Amino acid sequence: MLVLFAFILGSIIGSFLNVVIYRLPEGKSIVHPPSHCPHCGHRLGALDMVPILSWLVFRGRCRYCGAPISPRYPLVEALTGALFAAAAWLHPEPDAGLLFIWAYTALLIALSFIDIDHYILPDSLTYGGLALGLVAAYFWGFPVGWREAWQGSFAAAGTLALIGGLANLVLRRGASGKPGYPVGLEHVYLAAAVAAWFGWYWGVAAATLAVIVNLLLRRPLPLPDALTLGLALLGVVVASYGVLPLGILESIWSLLLAAGAVALAGGLYWALLAPDDEEDEEDDEPIAMGFGDVKLAGMLGAWLGYAAFVVALAVAVFAGAVLGLLLRQRKLPFGPYLAIGGWVALFWGAGWVQSYLAYLGLS
Repeated sequence: MLVLFAFILGSIIGSFLNVVIYRLPEGKSIVHPPSHCPHCGHRLGALDMVPILSWLVFRGRCRYCGAPISPRYPLVEALTGALFAAAAWLHPEPDAGLLFIWAYTALLIALSFIDIDHYILPDSLTYGGLALGLVAAYFWGFPVGWREAWQGSFAAAGTLALIGGLANLVLRRGASGKPGYPVGLEHVYLAAAVAAWFGWYWGVAAATLAVIVNLLLRRPLPLPDALTLGLALLGVVVASYGVLPLGILESIWSLLLAAGAVALAGGLYWALLAPDDEEDEEDDEPIAMGFGDVKLAGMLGAWLGYAAFVVALAVAVFAGAVLGLLLRQRKLPFGPYLAIGGWVALFWGAGWVQSYLAYLGLS
């Protein structure tokens, strides 16, 4: 009964997600005006909005004007229903944990389809999902504990930020990206560089000091990406020889935490406080990975912890390779692949990590 209820509830939530997917990127309210036909504007009645069935009964057309309605609408409803049902089957306890899993699932679906349509991952969903994951961890210890959640969030965001930074450096043939004011990606790399040598607190402090200097100078202070990223890698290498207070694993962990902390804090600044004219500026620089993926990684880390996030990232890369071969004519952003990995890792990530460690004889 729980699985059936979950499918029905999920299909209803999926109907609402269709509204979110369509309206949120356009900056429109998701509650007003009420649902209406996008072609004739006629307000939809209750019979028009029965998930999945309405589309089938009316043969995929508006019953007022006869215009075709995209099959994407019932697809999102059916997908949400199926994943809600699968979650109820895998987590058969009707408790707060199941509600959090359903919320997590809904967020991933909305983010995936918005990214497919617009190549963006809205801050309201990524940061909202991150905050919800931290709340669940702090008050319920679910899906992971509080310490694992916040550290997982920082380290996951730091991982993608640094992978993207190194890839961008290759794409730009060693040239730095456009500096941000008062905070930009160069401060993420600076935090990683200092943290790799001295610890993550010092990395965050160094980035904070650089931002303060920018504000005092009223202009961005140049920080070459090749220098900061190179120092981060060098710090790990030096730590491997045991000549730093940090061991190699502590050096790597510190640079990931510091980079992620600064990346998420900087992203929050740009989401909430940046002037509109700066937010809308076009940037023609080549990039290997959008910063929205970094924020999504931070959200996934808060829900999964870092170890399971690594599983999510591996699944995302594998899914990207497979679907990339199958959909040669359709370029997909990385967000949906991360969402697939994030959903899989929520249920099986920790188990897979333990099995792998056991295989290596480490647990």
